[in-house]
Amino acid sequence: MQTKWFVQNECNMDDSSDIVVGLDIGTTKIVAIAGRKNEHGKLEVLGMGRSESLGVSRGVVANIEKTVQSIKTAVEEAEAKSNVDISIVNVGIAGQHIKSIQHRGTRVRNSVEDEISQEDIDILVNDMSKLATLPGEEIISIIPQEFIVDQEEGIKDPVGMSGVRLEANFHIITGQVTAAKNIYKCVHKAGLEVQELILEPLASSAAVLSEEEKEAGVVLVDIGGGTTDIAIFQDNIIRHTAVIPFGGNVITEDIKEGCSIIKNQAELLKIKFGSALANESQENEIVSIPGLRGREPKEISIKNLSNIIQARLEEIIEHIYYEVKNSGYENKLIAGMVITGGGSQMKHIGQLFEYVTGMDTRIGYPNEYLAKGNSEEITSPMYATSVGLILKGFETLEKQKGKINKNEEGESEPVRQAKSAKPGLLQSLLNKGKEFFEED
Repeated sequence: MQTKWFVQNECNMDDSSDIVVGLDIGTTKIVAIAGRKNEHGKLEVLGMGRSESLGVSRGVVANIEKTVQSIKTAVEEAEAKSNVDISIVNVGIAGQHIKSIQHRGTRVRNSVEDEISQEDIDILVNDMSKLATLPGEEIISIIPQEFIVDQEEGIKDPVGMSGVRLEANFHIITGQVTAAKNIYKCVHKAGLEVQELILEPLASSAAVLSEEEKEAGVVLVDIGGGTTDIAIFQDNIIRHTAVIPFGGNVITEDIKEGCSIIKNQAELLKIKFGSALANESQENEIVSIPGLRGREPKEISIKNLSNIIQARLEEIIEHIYYEVKNSGYENKLIAGMVITGGGSQMKHIGQLFEYVTGMDTRIGYPNEYLAKGNSEEITSPMYATSVGLILKGFETLEKQKGKINKNEEGESEPVRQAKSAKPGLLQSLLNKGKEFFEED
């Protein structure tokens, strides 16, 4: 018997009852994971479904019907394993169309006596949503970086402070309207609703980066099938995001052409025998590939295979390093690089990154925030985005609960303002309301 899972909007429930679902619509795979937090705040994965991604190219939906079918397959598998009925999901978005800009917003408050509230910050964020974008683009995410109160800089949370002039630096992420609409369309056609559309590198960073790394300065590199996503953090603030239109599939194509074999064989070769460093392969190592339709088997040199992989990876790393230098934080990233995603599982990839960039590198596994007892498969770097989508969903859920609790403890802002106003003004407002309803 299936139990109906409680969606994120049910904020009056206990944390233990809340189940969040992440849906990663990738170029090579579509993954749906349902999870909840235990009493220790760790994520328990209730069920995971995975299907081959047939309608997505370089992070963008290219075929609606095929993508819908792949989503349904993944979600049905997740439902069967978790014994929950999935209807709302947090979805990731990526692709070459993703861009990021920096912008500063300003709000001049009426009174120095009143403390800065969350409402003031919400108004600033809302103002950012009205920024003009290029034709065909829309704002996907608005992230406050730091606040300035009466010329005092470097404030991370101004709520409760006194001040007249409130300013904030924002990291604003934009993308193509059609790309976002096609994702929504696919999810809706699969019988689901989108709770939140989340930039994939932000989701991956939530799963694999520690708070210490974000404070020290770190580059997250998520190597997927069709794209490589980048997020740069410093002083616990998101500083730069970018999406490079190259991923593991480009390496597979290079192997296919360089070795004159079919795509499936190239993918298997890459996974089983591939290395990011050609020098680590022996000259005399040979792998035999079955011939097509009774033809003779094809012998392929592992050294040659690694040369093909290394050449393409070096190109991808150069693109990544360009984004790091372009961010202006190249010399402030003490924690170096963290590589995650399916492409990070290739042998010796960390050494190649260190060789090309000169930065300390580690592989990012999404196990820091996972509860014990989850399957080892979930801790693979290829599921970093999926796990991160759930974690970001819980962040949103906790913010919603915080607002509701605040409203329950005190009166709403309009009532509070009306009570603090002059008696004559309060009576005038009440009379106007009475006249409005009497007229109806």
